[in-house]
Amino acid sequence: MWIADNWKEYEVLDCSSGEKLERWGKYILVRPDPQVIWNTPKKHEGWDKRNAHYHRSKKGGGEWEFFGLPQQWNIHYNSLTFRLKPFSFKHTGIFPEQAVNWDWMIEKISTANRPIKVLNLFAYTGGATLAAASAGASVTHVDASKGMVSWASENAAASGLSEAPIRWIVDDCMKFAEREIRRGNQYEAIIMDPPSYGRGPKGETWKIEDAIHPLIRLCARLLSRRPLFFLVNSYTTGLQPAVLSYMLGTELRQFRGHVEAQEIGLPVASSGLALPCGASARWEKR
Repeated sequence: MWIADNWKEYEVLDCSSGEKLERWGKYILVRPDPQVIWNTPKKHEGWDKRNAHYHRSKKGGGEWEFFGLPQQWNIHYNSLTFRLKPFSFKHTGIFPEQAVNWDWMIEKISTANRPIKVLNLFAYTGGATLAAASAGASVTHVDASKGMVSWASENAAASGLSEAPIRWIVDDCMKFAEREIRRGNQYEAIIMDPPSYGRGPKGETWKIEDAIHPLIRLCARLLSRRPLFFLVNSYTTGLQPAVLSYMLGTELRQFRGHVEAQEIGLPVASSGLALPCGASARWEKR
């Protein structure tokens, strides 16, 4: 498992009975987590000192209960700053386990010793975009949500990257990739973090089981003659690391690189164990 263990301002304090207890800066949150199927005693004092608690509804969705949490606050990861806020379906604005991939891509870009263009699809609030830009890459950030792209732009400004070469694009990712092929644009690195299900800005339907392999195949045509890496993330049950690895290895065979795939996770302070949070596959040119 690849573990995001370099955080200073975030940690999983404890987890039990379908929930995880987290510290986000100076605030403590309780959020549901489907991976936490064990029922151990909730002895950590943070369970009783939480600033917010997301309660999942049996009918789907859920709602926040607040105990002194501000509407917005900041958290830092090395030189990056993220603006957080509680919003629908338990999220806060970043997925902290992705920091293990940020570290990896920063190292790849900063040691490439050449200009690197990165395409970040389903780019959300910009964690990977900011990491790549901080390492010196030029980034095309694409997401179907105008609100998420605006949020990512605010994170870039807060991180001192407002003048970095980042293109902010609100578009359906599949259609954007198709247009980039027609325009003859190419990239040295591609990142994608597709949702299990979603809709584009014009109502386009995305279902990951049907669409991810065609998208990987399409994006392989966007790689330059000297590709650096291709990263795919998944939080969808059934898309295991080996499945992601197989798709990347099959579609990028002509570039003669190397694929490695693992679960990604976060250390749990109370137990010393790691909480699995999803899967990532990394193709890199060697």
